[in-house]
Amino acid sequence: MAKVQYSYYDVQPVGSIAEMLALALEQCPQKIAYKYKIGETVYSISYSDFIDRVCSVGAFLASKGFESSHVACVGANSINWITAYFSVLRSSGVFVPVDRELPVRDLLNVIDGSDSEVVFYDAKYEPMLRENADKLTKVKMYIGFDRDETDGCFVSFKSVLEQGEKLDKSTYLACKSDPNALKLLVYTSGTTGMSKGVMLSEHNLVSSVYYGLQVSTIFETGLSVLPYNHTYESVSDILVSFHHHSTLCINESLTAVLKNFKIYQPEYVYIVPAMAEMFYTRIIREIEGKGMKKSFDKLVKVSNFLRKMGIDVRRKLFKSVHEAFGGKLVKIVCGGAPIRAEIGEFFDNIGISLINGYGITECSPLVSANHDQANDYRTAGIKLPCIEWKIDEPNEEGIGEILIKGDVVMLGYYKNKEQTDAVLKDGWFSTGDYGKINDREQLVISGRKKNIIVLNNGKNIYPEEIESYIQGIDCVSEVVVSGEKDKNGNEVSLSAEVYLSEPKTASQLMEEIKAACRELPIYKQISKVIIRDKEFEKTTSRKIKRQNKAS
Repeated sequence: MAKVQYSYYDVQPVGSIAEMLALALEQCPQKIAYKYKIGETVYSISYSDFIDRVCSVGAFLASKGFESSHVACVGANSINWITAYFSVLRSSGVFVPVDRELPVRDLLNVIDGSDSEVVFYDAKYEPMLRENADKLTKVKMYIGFDRDETDGCFVSFKSVLEQGEKLDKSTYLACKSDPNALKLLVYTSGTTGMSKGVMLSEHNLVSSVYYGLQVSTIFETGLSVLPYNHTYESVSDILVSFHHHSTLCINESLTAVLKNFKIYQPEYVYIVPAMAEMFYTRIIREIEGKGMKKSFDKLVKVSNFLRKMGIDVRRKLFKSVHEAFGGKLVKIVCGGAPIRAEIGEFFDNIGISLINGYGITECSPLVSANHDQANDYRTAGIKLPCIEWKIDEPNEEGIGEILIKGDVVMLGYYKNKEQTDAVLKDGWFSTGDYGKINDREQLVISGRKKNIIVLNNGKNIYPEEIESYIQGIDCVSEVVVSGEKDKNGNEVSLSAEVYLSEPKTASQLMEEIKAACRELPIYKQISKVIIRDKEFEKTTSRKIKRQNKAS
């Protein structure tokens, strides 16, 4: 088949974070960069005023000799977090975003293991930081976002801004970084023993922004929802939105998401599959609760018929759904894991594009995204123009491990040559994810390498595939598929362990699972069901810890 030709968006080239700030100051100084709430009052800040804040914090750090330091940050999403982030990225130092959901021991290990000398923090972490200051021997200054006054090495962020405003900015603005040196040090979620420090360079970051925008664009106003310590949010949303000169509205907590849709009326939002699933389930249940499911399905059929004739009235026909998202939402960018095709189809039917992508922290994080004019929500889209990819040792279905090479691939794991060498060979990064590339050069994800079930008949099973079918059952909240072993330890069949949103007997659930999986071949059918009485344990990025599932 002939190679598919995709057109790319025209994007302003950018080579550094300093250049990114300079372009914004030159091209849109008075445009609103961020909106955020303090209490119930909404505030806004222009690009010019935000960059002044960034330079003030940077000048303060430089005046104390920290312009080239490793600087950690632990706290909730806020304008202050973003200010600290840009201040360090613009310096010659290294930013270390810390997962605020980590247990105390792990949080301290990240701060200490990252060689951080400065820590920005929310008030709730101060008692813990004070109690453990003797263990954090490299840290010389703690900057509290909520502190009113300075107390020794515990400094008020407010005073940092005030002092920085009065300082000469020339030392800070003269800071230079090797574009291929460490700039962002991100620890992957997991226990202390599993957590790895992913080293990303400034070149990695700006490449992800520049080439990502070429494949999938954004709009004037976005809602920033996901935790800032994750690269998906801190790079693919925060840096992308900044370079696009959008207005990014800060969602202060997950409980406020639906309320903030109505307040800020965003045109785009970045979320994970679990949130897309939640939105979808909530809307469907509301439709069913009003007894309108048949009417809704008829409207979808009418709408899709009209679309084939070039008439698009989805926003009018499904106005009530759009109003729940603020009325202006046109694009949902979804990453972190494959998403069920029926969810993508649902949002497309009502007039909201759900753009699925694939990324991994070690690739800054974006590898691929669906092209806006060729969106296939059954895939993770096309690769960024700056990378090469290949499928290692594909099976008869073309499925194998996904390998990536190019401008977004990490430098390696911090102070861990052994783990780096295990995944980086001749510039090729082994993702640990399995998939295939279809004839339209789109990536189709099968599952994680470590989760593969090998049955005694030699068949490889990707549990995520079967889980996506079972997840479509209304009463299923969470599911993990695993191999059932015989007395000799061979995996001979499959079981599904399920947490339900409403009571069902095992036999009732099994019937529904059989119906949901009827399209799958016999060797992918479930032979045993286990119903849990509580949710699965999860990582801080809300992924189920499979190794902790009940037996």
